[in-house]
Amino acid sequence: MANSPTGESVISRVVRLMSAFDRDLPTMTLSGLARRADLPLTTAHRLVDDLVAHGLIERLPDGNLRSGMRMWELAARGSRALNLREVALPYMEDVQATVHQHTTLAVVDHGTVLYVERLSSPDSRLNAAHIAQRMPIHAASSGLVLLAFSSRGFQDQVLSRPLEQVAPDTITDPALIRKHLAEIRQRGYVAIPGIGVTEWTGIAVPVFGPGDTIAAALNAIVPRDEADVPFTVPALLTAAHGISRALKAAGAVPRR
Repeated sequence: MANSPTGESVISRVVRLMSAFDRDLPTMTLSGLARRADLPLTTAHRLVDDLVAHGLIERLPDGNLRSGMRMWELAARGSRALNLREVALPYMEDVQATVHQHTTLAVVDHGTVLYVERLSSPDSRLNAAHIAQRMPIHAASSGLVLLAFSSRGFQDQVLSRPLEQVAPDTITDPALIRKHLAEIRQRGYVAIPGIGVTEWTGIAVPVFGPGDTIAAALNAIVPRDEADVPFTVPALLTAAHGISRALKAAGAVPRR
């Protein structure tokens, strides 16, 4: 229901407020939050008061604001990502123990790659692909795996829109991406250096759910100059097969 001069609904404005918080700026003043959400200060003040009352935003002793634990609680209760993470974690731990690099689990959500779990390696000098971070599908190894095993219609949808040049080696030619997708389907993994972050190679494999539908991508983030694909891929494939079997047994597949 809209009750603003622009016709924007209350829910839309609340989403803008909650989306303003991120890893780089987890706390901010009310005026800073209003600016970041592009809302009038009076509107932000009224909505924030309600959100604080419900625990969705917390007001700190110094007056700054941050996302509340109640938001996490509500999101986690029925999250499709929660079941996936619980199934995948033991297998991800096996991968990390073998390759000693960041290990991530990603899904497709609203046309982008969303990282739902990451096991961090103290041995790695890389620091990205955090939980709840998003990347363009074409600019992440996880994204290319997810795209390769998605429907042709979804591939056409993704590749028909402008493709951002995230890094110097990001592939933005739809025809070349389609060639890579065919190769990924044939060999069962992808390892293209530098397409999202120049310094790393993402080595990713598919995870399947019931009906052999694509459920997630399992990925190891390796420094570009240290990528040992023949060593890393078997560990990823073994873990991905285990996760897939568990998902199929539980009937717990996240759907796009």
